[in-house]
Parts: sequence; C-alpha cells; structure tokens
Amino acid sequence: MQQRAEIFFNSIFERYPSLVSCKDSIREACEALISCYGKGGKVLACGNGGSASDAEHIVGELMNKFRLRRPADAKVLGRLRSLGFDKDCRIETLLQQSLPAISLVSQVALVTAISNDNGPDMIFAQQVYGYGKAGDVLIALSTSGNSPNVLNAVKVARAIDMITIGFTGEKESEISRISSIAVKVPSSTTFMVQELHLPVYHHLCAVVEEEFFGK
Repeated sequence: MQQRAEIFFNSIFERYPSLVSCKDSIREACEALISCYGKGGKVLACGNGGSASDAEHIVGELMNKFRLRRPADAKVLGRLRSLGFDKDCRIETLLQQSLPAISLVSQVALVTAISNDNGPDMIFAQQVYGYGKAGDVLIALSTSGNSPNVLNAVKVARAIDMITIGFTGEKESEISRISSIAVKVPSSTTFMVQELHLPVYHHLCAVVEEEFFGK
C-alpha cells in the first residue's frame, strides 16, 4: 500500500472507533483488492435484501469515480479523436477509468432463470462460476453469515481460486469460517451490522482508488 493510501487507511478508525476490532481484516481486504486490480482482475459482489443494495453500492463506487478523478487512458482518448468521435471533447472530459466490478444481484432475467431451474441457493454460485477467474475477488455480504446463496457463492469462488472477502456480523458463521478474509463488524443486530458494513466498504473503495489514482 502506497504511503498516501496508508494514511487514508487509518482515518476510518478515528471516525468509527468500534471498527478497530476489524482493523487487521480491513487491511487484508484492502491489500487483496489492490493485488487483484494490480494484476488486471475484477471484483464480484453479492448479498440479499439490504446487502444486495450494498453489493450494488460497492460496484458503483468501483466502476465510477468515487473521491478522485480517474482520467481515461491517453491511448483511448487519442483513438477517439483519430476516429473523429470526440470533436467537442465531451467524452474526453468526462470518461473515467474503472476498477472492474460486477454486481451479482442486478440481472433479473439471469437470476430468475437460475432460481427457477436450480433453486434460489444457486443464483450467485452460478454467476461466480461463469464470471470468476483465479485471482479475482468475491465480496460476499451477509449479516448472519449463513445465507445459503451467499455461502454457495463463497464455496465456488474458493474452488476456482478466487479471494473471498466475507462481510458479516461479529458472531462466527459459515461464511466467516470459509472466507479468505472475514470482516466481522462488532454487532449481531441486523440493521447495525449493515450500518457498519457501509463505512467499511466505502473505505475499501476509497483506499483502492487512492492507491491507483492518487497523486
């Protein structure tokens, strides 16, 4: 982790002192994401209910700029101009580099097809198998840590040598037990777990962005 990203990493614990108990796992998660993106990998994210919204939220912060501008690659911009596609420079001004990420909760036709054919416990596992590659990262969100469809996704991800980051509550669970990295926030009440997941994943996205796009 570069120095600026390291300084930014520590700031969350000033704002959320209760998360000090997760400091080591949050650092591991940051380093796993940095390593993944440094090798050209991608992130998959899944969860149910409010955690499904969190999965969407994570992907939004990674795919589009979060805190920093991420100027598009000069070669791509040059190619746009050479093809005559950006005469007014609008695309050049607005296009941002992405940290590739896919939400596994978004594709209604696919999710319902998998659920109808194979059962709801397979909706994420099948997508992990289709999208995932060794070295990619799965972010698996479950307040209980035992959601069957999220758990199956983690199992498949581990089987294809992905890194798995489990976001759960403080109690030991199946997902925390088998995940490569378990971020167990200090609560076991569902809405409070979700409240603490948000600053953690916001922080992960911000630290990774700082690593790759900070000046």
